[in-house]
Amino acid sequence: MPNYRRYRVSGGCYFFTVNLLERKNTLLVDHIDLLRESVRLCKREKPFNIDAWVVLPEHMHTIWTLPEGDDDFSTRWKLIKTHFSKGLPAEERRSKVRIKRGERGIWQRRFWEHLIRDDRDYENHMDYLHFNPVKHGWSQKVIDWPYSSFHRFFKMGVYSADWAGANCLDIGFDEYQNCIGEP
Repeated sequence: MPNYRRYRVSGGCYFFTVNLLERKNTLLVDHIDLLRESVRLCKREKPFNIDAWVVLPEHMHTIWTLPEGDDDFSTRWKLIKTHFSKGLPAEERRSKVRIKRGERGIWQRRFWEHLIRDDRDYENHMDYLHFNPVKHGWSQKVIDWPYSSFHRFFKMGVYSADWAGANCLDIGFDEYQNCIGEP
């Protein structure tokens, strides 16, 4: 079994990508209220700050800042995923392995996290997150996608209504990794 190592920093700021198992599903936006309630319940039990969030039909990106002295983002994701899954009827296709383990077939088992290192890294991930609905063809303009913290930042004057993303968003994945400083 692989040994997944997470880079944990107490009170750290993290960028996450979380995916549904079936990438053709639209559960996240179809059940957006259940997702919001799942996050609220998690925050009540294990507080954290949501810096930014975008929900697409089959995956989501978010930036969280954890409280000082706390590096446990994994339990938070487990709580969110579990509550969301329990709120849905058990109609999804499940593999034999998932059935044997008593698991639902809604989420990919793991998630991707990245520790935000500095202000430039934060800004690049914030832009990437908000531009994602356009990148994936879900909207023509960033402001048109309803499930995004972009609207909060627009009201605060951080982004303009016609904002289209940083220059590094229109390039391929490898170049984007270089743009945001990934090794």
